[in-house]
Amino acid sequence: METFGKMMIFFGVLLVLFGGLMLAGGKFLGLGRLPGDIFIQRGNFSFYFPVVTSIVLSILLTIILNIFVRR
Repeated sequence: METFGKMMIFFGVLLVLFGGLMLAGGKFLGLGRLPGDIFIQRGNFSFYFPVVTSIVLSILLTIILNIFVRR
């Protein structure tokens, strides 16, 4: 049970860091406004789907996790 608790704390800290990166990335790095992201606005309706941003973040997370988790 002790190792599970440590693992939960680790993932919690990781989520907080990732959330901070997302907030900073949206303001400074332009994440969420990349070419290829779908944004439709008509009247009172707006639809946003960050296709390219999702792909970029997936690639980055894959690289980072492969570096840290590899044994």
